Order: sequence, then C-alpha cells, then structure tokens
Amino acid sequence: MGKKTQTYRNKIILLSVMSVLLLGAVLMWSVLTGQYPLTLRALLSGDSTSVLVFLRLRVPRALMGLIGGFGLGISGFVYQLIFRNPLASPDIVGVSSGASAGAAFAIVLFSALTPATSIAAFTGGILALSVTLLIACLVPGKNSYTIVLAGIAIHSIAQTILMFLKLSADPEKQLASIEYWIMGSLNGVTADRLLLPFLITTLCSVLMLLFFRQILILSLNEDEAFLLGVNVTILRFVILLAATLIVSSIICVTGLISFIGLLAPHIAKLLTRRSDLATFILSGVSGALIMTIADIFARSISSAELPVSIFTSLLGAPLLIVLLVKNGRKEYRND
Repeated sequence: MGKKTQTYRNKIILLSVMSVLLLGAVLMWSVLTGQYPLTLRALLSGDSTSVLVFLRLRVPRALMGLIGGFGLGISGFVYQLIFRNPLASPDIVGVSSGASAGAAFAIVLFSALTPATSIAAFTGGILALSVTLLIACLVPGKNSYTIVLAGIAIHSIAQTILMFLKLSADPEKQLASIEYWIMGSLNGVTADRLLLPFLITTLCSVLMLLFFRQILILSLNEDEAFLLGVNVTILRFVILLAATLIVSSIICVTGLISFIGLLAPHIAKLLTRRSDLATFILSGVSGALIMTIADIFARSISSAELPVSIFTSLLGAPLLIVLLVKNGRKEYRND
C-alpha cells in the first residue's frame, strides 16, 4: 500500500468520525431549537408537553432535514458527474420547475396546500424528466448536451405554466400558498410525511452505490465509456431517474430548497480532492448539515419563521459566483 493511499484512507477515517459527531451535534441542536423551548431536563423528567413537542414536531423535522439534505447532496453529485458540469443541478433537466408547476396546479385546483400538493409536485418533477429524456431520445446523436438543451426547453415550458397558474390564482390565498411552497420550508413536516422521502432516498442511494463504478465511467467521454462496456443511454436514464426520484420525493414535502444540490458536492470535493465513493457520501453528509442548520436559523432567527432557501441561497450564491469566475479564468488560460 502506497504512502499516498494510506494518507488518504486516514483522512477519510478522520472525516467520517468528524461527520458523525457533527451530525449528532446538529441533530441535537435542531430538536431543542424552536418557538417552544425544550431542555434535556424537561425531556428526561417526562414533561408531557415537552415530550409531545419533541416527538410530534421536532424529531420529524430534524430527520427531514437530514434525509432531505443527504438526498439533495448525493443527487447533485450525480448530476455533476453525469453532465460533466460543476454547475449542474436538478434544474438542468427541468425537475424543480416541473415540481413547482405541479404543486401550483394542485394549489389552484384545491385552493390551499393539501396532501394533493405533494403528490402533484412529485408527479410534476418525474414528468419533467420523462419529457426531457423523451425529447433527447428523438434527437439523432443523443448525448448529455442534448439532454441539457431539452431540459432547458422543458424548464422554460414549466415556468410558463407556473406563471399562468400564478395569474389564475386567488391573490389572497392561492398565490400566497404557491409562493410559500416555492420558497421551501420544513414547517409542518410530520412523521407520516417522512415515509416517502426516506424510502425513496434509501432505495435510490443503494442503487447508486451498487452502480457507482459505472456512474464514474459516465463522467468520461461517451466513446470511452462505450469501449469500457457501458451502455451509456440506458445507464444514464436509470441513474438520472434515481436521482430525480430522490429530488422529487424531497421537494414534494419541503417545497423547493435551493443550492444544496450545487453546494454540497463542492464542499465534499474540497475536502477529498477527488470524485470517488467517499466524496459521494460526504456530499450527502454536507447536504444534511447545510439543510438542517439552515432550518435551525429559519425558525430561530426571527419571531416569524423564514423560508429555508433564504439561508441556503446566502451560502450558495457566493459559491456560484466563485465557480463562474474560476471556470472563466480556466477557459481563458486554455484559449
């Protein structure tokens, strides 16, 4: 075993231990923070109100932060690998805009946020990906760039539908509900709403782990991947579907949460300097930490609860600017 390999393994072990400790600390911070103050003494003494708030509200919300952030983090990592683009995210294939249009349709139809809103958002995200891939399949010489262009088209169509639905909505009730959903929040997350994102995120994460070597091959030139025995078209479809299922299952519960899928993989890559399995998992851990901490600030920094996306955007927007400048300089040097 080489010295560099051993050093890298020691680094991953250290990062793993730190990740577990950080997740535990943030989880504890999350369940104790909110409008109703909770203390360990009250919980251990069996105070009925504290226990009820803890089990019914705080624990499901904290777990949703961990599950949602982890799922968005690994999905962003996969999108960036498959499209060979450090700025890739669920928006690149129209998933987020499709989910927004689906949620808005349900809100206008039923006049408020209901369980049907989650179903419509989930369906909208999957439908957007399906139409994107269908268009890409109809184009001769299909490749990842074709999918990106098709995704941009579907994103534009979904945004047009969303604008039409906003114009049709009741300004006092429905429009406010649409805007609230689009801004994203973990408020109102209960134990029964955790089941779908937990199951889908777990199953699709396992699938990605089993096919991780093939996912890495997809990040190569498509001709090289074909020579290595990978059916690029089918594998890309399966992995994109798995990543989109994760994203759709999360945002149908939380609404749109911006920048985590973009930000988390870059944090992981800065820590490992690689795009390997450890980076894949660290992308999920980074996403879980970002989403949970953002949710803590969203419900504690003001007397009124703020959208989670405000805090994820405060982190993500500066990173996006740095990446754009960095990539621009790299392309300038190559020219």
